[in-house]
Amino acid sequence: MADGKKLSSLDASFLYLETPEMPMHVGSMAIFRLPDDYKGDFFEDFKAMIVSRLHIAPILKARLEKAPLDIDHPSWVEDDQFDIDRHIFRASLPQPRDRATLERIVGWMHAKLLNRARPLWEFYVFEGMKDNEVGLYSKMHHAAIDGGAGAALTNMIYDISPIPRKVDPPTAGSKPGQEPRGIAANLLDSYQQLFSRPLEASQAAKNLQLPRTGKSDIGSILFDNAMYQIESAVRFAGNIPTVLKSVSDVLGRIADPKSRESLASMVSPPTMLNKTISSERSFAGVSIPLSRAKALAKQAGGKLNDVVLALASGVVRRYLLQYGTLPAKSLTAAVPISLREEGNTEANNQVFGMICSIATNVENPKARLEAIIAQSTKSKEMSHPLRALMPQVSNISMLGAPIMVQILALLYSRSNLSDVLPPAANITVSNVPGPRQTLYAAGAELLHIFPVSIATHGQALNITVQSYRDQLDFGFIVGANIIPHVQVMCDMLPEEFAALEAAYTPPAADIKGAAE
Repeated sequence: MADGKKLSSLDASFLYLETPEMPMHVGSMAIFRLPDDYKGDFFEDFKAMIVSRLHIAPILKARLEKAPLDIDHPSWVEDDQFDIDRHIFRASLPQPRDRATLERIVGWMHAKLLNRARPLWEFYVFEGMKDNEVGLYSKMHHAAIDGGAGAALTNMIYDISPIPRKVDPPTAGSKPGQEPRGIAANLLDSYQQLFSRPLEASQAAKNLQLPRTGKSDIGSILFDNAMYQIESAVRFAGNIPTVLKSVSDVLGRIADPKSRESLASMVSPPTMLNKTISSERSFAGVSIPLSRAKALAKQAGGKLNDVVLALASGVVRRYLLQYGTLPAKSLTAAVPISLREEGNTEANNQVFGMICSIATNVENPKARLEAIIAQSTKSKEMSHPLRALMPQVSNISMLGAPIMVQILALLYSRSNLSDVLPPAANITVSNVPGPRQTLYAAGAELLHIFPVSIATHGQALNITVQSYRDQLDFGFIVGANIIPHVQVMCDMLPEEFAALEAAYTPPAADIKGAAE
């Protein structure tokens, strides 16, 4: 068997929770403009560029290798039958070949599961669009990537000039697998290193890395799991002071009456958006100016994320009002928070989340944004102690867990429990920071990059935002049985943004008086 890198519990969970109705891949719909004098074949040029850079992102050539009987997490191994033509496809759009048509196709394609026998990613190039535009729909399994790693992958694919940069070819050579005698020697060295320096025991425990075979036969899996359990126990012991402080902080906040009020505001009311979803998706995208959104956040005394939440809140409020189903209690949003340190480009998931009330029960846009700023501050304070705990619990491993979790996920999906259970949150809202400079791919200018994320049972609507240049590109993805045409909701966002700006614009008379 080939040596591999075992998935963390967090990464693997996206595989176990996946069902035909709930694919667990993320993606984007990028829009390019070809130069007026472009004479080449963009599809072939783009494919050749990706081939020349595959070694920069090894995850693109890695496939899953399951453990025998699913007793442990699968591993990433290099696909020795990798074929780029199974991952980058030339696609076509029906007339009128515009963005609206592309969005409908993307929604349909995003509902299709990736083939787990191959590396878990696909690119689709749509040529022949209006105004010399080209569409690129990409999707990659969430087990391999989060928003932070996605931004790193973006830097691999794109260039900062129309002329693609030269990338050094891969270096030859590979790291040979360890023999059992070498593993045993390294194991003894690790223990000697840990216990021979008692003054540095805590730091040594935190950084302890015991050897692994990296193989997928059952004997190696049992050995590697034993090493992991020892490693986890020692690391946990080294982190006991941090864990105790976090637990103490959490208990202290729960005991605080003000914190209990904040917890009460995070309880989500049931809505039409919190039902079991089908295996179909509806997608739409829209953009607003980034500089104006930041100016609005500054005026309100908040952050850009607060403005994004306020816009999502206003859109959902409008939509539910149209159907007469807006609850009296405010809706909530699940907001992912990255744990990724600056410069960390590993292709894995380093994230946790918070629940935030989004003030859908407040009619005035200005008052709604101010309420969201206050609520998001409280939610951050409540979730802050949990940040230190997440690395301790995000990689818990137990033999036999994979098959058990997959069975439970399938039962949850088939039983329609999300129709009757209270929702953990009403919608998901995520903001992924992106590059400010203009990017290019194979000579074509990148105009937009609309995120295409995950809709789940009980949280049918996901609104993810990607910043690029001076714009915020919003991607709306939803279970099509809940909202058949999410474009209707997407079209409300520019109106909400205009209403929010107007709420912070002084009346003309005041401006004239100030000038005099």
